[in-house]
Amino acid sequence: MTDPNIPVTEDELHAYVDDELPAERRGDVEAWLAAHPDDAARVRSWRTMAEALHSRYDSVVDEAVPKRLEIERLVRQPRKWVYGAIAAALAAFIVGGGVGWLARGASAAPSAIQSFTAEALDAHRLYVVEVRHPVEVPGSERAHLQKWLTKRCGWVVRAPELTAVGLKLVGGRLLPGPAGPASFMMYESASGERITIYTAKSDAEATQMRYQAQGKENSLFWADDGVAYAVVSSGMDRERLTPIAQAVYDQLEKSGG
Repeated sequence: MTDPNIPVTEDELHAYVDDELPAERRGDVEAWLAAHPDDAARVRSWRTMAEALHSRYDSVVDEAVPKRLEIERLVRQPRKWVYGAIAAALAAFIVGGGVGWLARGASAAPSAIQSFTAEALDAHRLYVVEVRHPVEVPGSERAHLQKWLTKRCGWVVRAPELTAVGLKLVGGRLLPGPAGPASFMMYESASGERITIYTAKSDAEATQMRYQAQGKENSLFWADDGVAYAVVSSGMDRERLTPIAQAVYDQLEKSGG
């Protein structure tokens, strides 16, 4: 027999929605939901959202995590990486014939903005499908999120207010970027559509806002004062994404970061 008065935690409610709750605890949770209509309504909304996300994003959920987004990059010692890169460059120079190798390498290397947009798109694909753990810090802790990411990234990080364009902050996380830490924030509409904002240091020259479509992902990106920004969506066309990116741009310009 279950007792509807046994406290049920937030994690247990999420586990119940995801069918990950231990069988012996399901009766308690169901009794709790029967006695607490507010929690029952939350569970129903989470299930609706999960179904919408699976319907929209299941085609990418099984894609492998790109190596450049593996968390080990965040804790790797930068000095070791630099030494390794120098050694590899010297070896390639000696074996490959010096000037000829350098010329081929320079022509084959992607531009700074291409590397940045590739990172932004990979991060979007990786986390947009997550239902329970899309972010490290929830949107309810906006002030803490901004302070933490600013400290770790080295520039002023802001979480724009996008309610005027129908989006609510889900939260954010710290990621490895092309040249150091990157900030990653996720927003969600009432219908479950998600957009992400990826920001990282970049050697790219200052650019006006540019549009790129790659598969199901559409993005608008720009660079300014050594920092690059990308607003990414799965499914939104340019017409729908532009006012969102413009709202992000305007707020970051006013705040100076």
